[in-house]
Amino acid sequence: MSFALIQKVNDEQKKHDVVDVRSGDTVRVHQKIKEGAKERVQIFEGVVIRTDNKKSHTSRITVRKIASGVGVEKSFMLHSPLVEKVEVVRRSKVRRNYLSFLRNRSGKSARLKAVNFDREAVNDVTVAPAKAEAPVSEEAAETPADK
Repeated sequence: MSFALIQKVNDEQKKHDVVDVRSGDTVRVHQKIKEGAKERVQIFEGVVIRTDNKKSHTSRITVRKIASGVGVEKSFMLHSPLVEKVEVVRRSKVRRNYLSFLRNRSGKSARLKAVNFDREAVNDVTVAPAKAEAPVSEEAAETPADK
């Protein structure tokens, strides 16, 4: 199989409406859960401690939260059909991609410094269609000096 064919299939599997998620972001991940015949959406909110393969169809984030005093980590494939949407709640200043040091910390030492950001712009993932140029009418093309 040629590389171009594999690349084409991988690109077809990608979602076009994926939020730019970085390490240190506090995110809310909406995930579809199937229980028997029913299907519901479960929200998992926590800090992104790792991002992998951001440009690939296998891009993944690892989210960590504390639930009942126990640390819980979950990995989400961003282009998976089970992940409905990811919204960034808070953005923090971090200097590395893999925040494994947060596992050993609790309380105030596990805090990350927040950074101001435009929440609506980051979470807006609608792809704007390319604007088609309107044809110029003959009347608009004439200059006032011609009259």
